Amino acid sequence: MTQRKAVALISGGLDSLLAVRVMQEQGIHVEGINFFTGFCVEGHTHAIRKKDQKKPKRNNALWCAEQLGIKLHIIDIIDEYKQVVFNPKHGYGANLNPCLDCKVFMVKKAKEWMQAHGFDFIISGEVVGQRPMSQRKDTMPVVQRESGIDDRLLRPLSGKNLPPTLPEREGWISRGGLYDFSGRSRKPQMALAKQFGFEDYAQPAGGCCFLTDAQYSVKLADLWNSRGSKEYELDDIMLLKVGRHIRPATHYKLIVAREEGESNFLKGYKKQYPHMRCTSHGGPLTLIDGDMSEDELQQAARIVARYSQGKNTPQVELEFVTIAGEVTPMSVEPMPPAEIPKEWVL
Repeated sequence: MTQRKAVALISGGLDSLLAVRVMQEQGIHVEGINFFTGFCVEGHTHAIRKKDQKKPKRNNALWCAEQLGIKLHIIDIIDEYKQVVFNPKHGYGANLNPCLDCKVFMVKKAKEWMQAHGFDFIISGEVVGQRPMSQRKDTMPVVQRESGIDDRLLRPLSGKNLPPTLPEREGWISRGGLYDFSGRSRKPQMALAKQFGFEDYAQPAGGCCFLTDAQYSVKLADLWNSRGSKEYELDDIMLLKVGRHIRPATHYKLIVAREEGESNFLKGYKKQYPHMRCTSHGGPLTLIDGDMSEDELQQAARIVARYSQGKNTPQVELEFVTIAGEVTPMSVEPMPPAEIPKEWVL
C-alpha cells in the first residue's frame, strides 16, 4: 500500500505540533513547511534584548520539527509577501494583520510545494473559531477556494466539525481519528499535548506575527506615512522591533535603544544611519532616520540626553556621527519629559 504524504504548515505553535502528530498516528509521512515573512517575533527580540537572556533562544518551528522527527523546509517569502501586507483583498484585522489573505497566500505557496515534490495533501493546525479573521467556519472555505487547494487541505484538530476532505473520502486517513476542537479555549489542545507526551511547547495562546501587535502596527503605519508609500525592506522590519521610536517631525525620527542589548544591535546599522552617543554619561545609542536642520539636530540631542544617565544634570555631552564617520561634539541640556509630547513616541 502506498504511504501517503502530507506537507504541514508549521508555525512553531502548539496547534501545528499536534496536527502533525495526529497525522503521524495514522501512518502519514509528514514534512513541514515554514514561511519566513520577516514579521515573526521569535528569534529576534528575545535574542537582542539583554532582559530576555533567560528565555530560550530557539526557532520554535525548527524545535517542533525536531520533536516530531520530521524534515522542515524554511522558505523565504519576504518579497512576495509584501503585496499581501500592502493590499489585502479581505482587509486587515485589529491592527495591520492581513490574516485571511495571509492564510490564502501561504496555503497557495504550500500547494505549489506539494505539487512540485509529489505530496498528496496539506495539513494545518487551524481550529474553528479560534482566530476572528481566518479561522471562522465561514472563512475557512474561502482559504480553500482562493488558494486553489480545495479539499486537499485537512485541519485535523477540527476535522470532525468540517466537511469531509479528499484524504478522508479516499481512505488515506480515518475521520474517526480526527478531533472536533472549536473556540478560543486552548484546554483541549493542552490536554491532547499531555496525552501525546508533549510537555514543553510554545505559549498556547500566542501568535508569532508582529503585524497583530498594536504598537508595532503604529510604527509600521508611521514608516509608510513618512515615506509616502507602503514600502519596507527587511532592515525596516527589524528596526521597527527594536528600541524606542520617537518622531518629532514628519521628516525624521529617532530610534533610541532601551538597554544594552538593543544598543549592541543598533551598532550594526551605524554605516546606514547617522547616530548619536553620549560621552559624558552612560546612555543609549540612537539612530537617526531622516534629515534634520541645525535646530532639529539640537532638539534630537536634547531628547537623547533625556534618556541618558545624565538626564537630571544641567548638561550632557554627546557626539553626532554621520554615515561617513564624521564626528560633531555637542553639549546640550536634557529635554524635560513634559516637553516630549506623547504623540512623538510611537
